[in-house]
Amino acid sequence: MSTFVTQSLEELRFWSRIMKEHAFFLSIGFTADDTKLIQQAKQYMAIFERIEEQAKAYNEETDPEVIRQFNTQVYQAAVSIWAFKRTVLGLIVDCRIGGNNFPLLLDHISREAAYFANRLKELNEGKMKPLADAIIKENVFFLKIMADHSKFIGHLLDPSERKLVDQAREFSHDFDQLLYQAQDLDHMRPYTETKPMLGQFLDQNRVSVASLRDFKKTARDLIEACKIKSIIHPLLADHVYREADHFLHIIDAFEEHLTAQS
Repeated sequence: MSTFVTQSLEELRFWSRIMKEHAFFLSIGFTADDTKLIQQAKQYMAIFERIEEQAKAYNEETDPEVIRQFNTQVYQAAVSIWAFKRTVLGLIVDCRIGGNNFPLLLDHISREAAYFANRLKELNEGKMKPLADAIIKENVFFLKIMADHSKFIGHLLDPSERKLVDQAREFSHDFDQLLYQAQDLDHMRPYTETKPMLGQFLDQNRVSVASLRDFKKTARDLIEACKIKSIIHPLLADHVYREADHFLHIIDAFEEHLTAQS
């Protein structure tokens, strides 16, 4: 069994679905007049749905060269949707289009597309081990994602859902602080790349991410059961829950790496 194939398929299956859903969220956030942008978003939905299905068809025994070529193909698609997202961000900031897509949302999902493309490039270059600098950098990336999610949830819940809105704001503050701490560690590298410091860093983040993941799961279930008032699409609620769960799996992998080095 190839570690390269296994890790590639994990990334491909997770992120291709995320990219497909990003395109869907963009499509329903445009105004009815933005027909060309809606059409482009739907084309990306179809592209990443095909990628998702193809990734499911492969397994751990697939020839590594086949996966390497597939990674290259998907890398091009990820770069393309990144460029589309940045173009839409520019249109919104310049007030050339309206709709319901927050500028921060466009920046957020374009960062994820860039992350996906870069991860595929790294895998094809043989960069698979969770090195010390990768632990800090990965957490900086995902802590920002979690902070953004908290802000989106707070803004998309109905204002009358006061308790949930307050909880979302508390999570936003918590993850902003964790992000600042992670950035401080990053700025102090390589002196912060010790096992005790990285272990404490991961433990602290795990507690907050697990708490946010559970909050997202509760919110998703309430939204699906129509028990709370919001303009959050049920798929978006599930989408942000899966990303928090994915971050927890990454923290697990880093912790296993540190333990193995002990």
